[in-house]
Amino acid sequence: MTERPDPPQTPSDLQSAPQEAPGLADLTGQWLSAIGEDPAREGLQRTPHRVAKAWSYLTEGYGQTLADVVGEGVFAAEGSEMVIVKDIEFYSMCEHHMLPFYGRAHVAYIPDRRILGLSKFARIVDLYARRLQVQERITTQVADAVEELLAPKGVAVLMEGVHLCMAMRGVQKQNSSTTTSAMRGLFRSDPRTRAEFMSAVQGTLRGR
Repeated sequence: MTERPDPPQTPSDLQSAPQEAPGLADLTGQWLSAIGEDPAREGLQRTPHRVAKAWSYLTEGYGQTLADVVGEGVFAAEGSEMVIVKDIEFYSMCEHHMLPFYGRAHVAYIPDRRILGLSKFARIVDLYARRLQVQERITTQVADAVEELLAPKGVAVLMEGVHLCMAMRGVQKQNSSTTTSAMRGLFRSDPRTRAEFMSAVQGTLRGR
């Protein structure tokens, strides 16, 4: 069977395509040999280069800062009611086994004279997810980032993830999930505020 070539790229594809991480293609070839594969066989000839580009994308968070992803997305505002952005999909790579974990994030805050453009919450989640990570750290980093940007009256982050290091290997529990949370300000000190947030996202949690 002849290997199917990659489709031709358009100018817009080339502009947005991730660059190949230097040296990673060679390392991937060595890795293929180490597990008993033949990097020269037809189906694997372009695999090292595809892997290098994929990992450049999966770890692009290392080359970005909070200022990069937020830009001019902070605005002055008088509102002080709770804002919740639910069901932000995230995909990350476990730093322990370099296997994927993925799920959804819910982010809430109570403004204090400043608000953040809604799309920026997804960008903040991606900023920290696209690195070698653990879910607990992403949760804290997202909460800290919102607090740094807005100095709000409170911040809450709830993340639920499925970890392939548990599903594919080890205990092999395919139906397990992990929930992590970070509460700041009123979400930590006021049980009613925290309960309002949890009630708002309860129906979106996995299995409900």
